[in-house]
Amino acid sequence: MPKSEFRADEFHAALGRVRAAKRLNWKQVAEQSGVSASTLTRIAQGKRPDVDSLAALVSWSGLSADAFVARAEQPHKKAQPLSDIANVLYADASLSEDGRATMMDLITAAYLRLSKNS
Repeated sequence: MPKSEFRADEFHAALGRVRAAKRLNWKQVAEQSGVSASTLTRIAQGKRPDVDSLAALVSWSGLSADAFVARAEQPHKKAQPLSDIANVLYADASLSEDGRATMMDLITAAYLRLSKNS
C-alpha cells in the first residue's frame, strides 16, 4: 500500500500565516491552542505533530489537516484555491463588501500571475 505523508513544513508555514493574521507570537499560539511551545518548535523543525496536537492546532487555526496530507496512491485532485479563499473572505463578517472585493481582486491577480497553471 502506498504511503501517505504529512507535510509538516507546509502546515507550520500555514500556522505562521494564521498566527501573523491574528497578531500573535508563538507563545500565545501555544497558550490559545493548548499545544506546548516545544511541540510548535518540533513542527517548525519539520517533525510531525501527534494526533492530539494536530487536532488542537487545526481547531485553533481553522486549517484543514487534509490539505497537508500528500497521498501517493491518489493523484491530486484539482485544487480550487480561489474558490476556497472567496468562501473564507465572504464568511468573514468583519470585512466590508468593498474590502472583500479589493482583497479578492488582489489575491486573484497575484494567483494568476504566480500560478503554475496559468
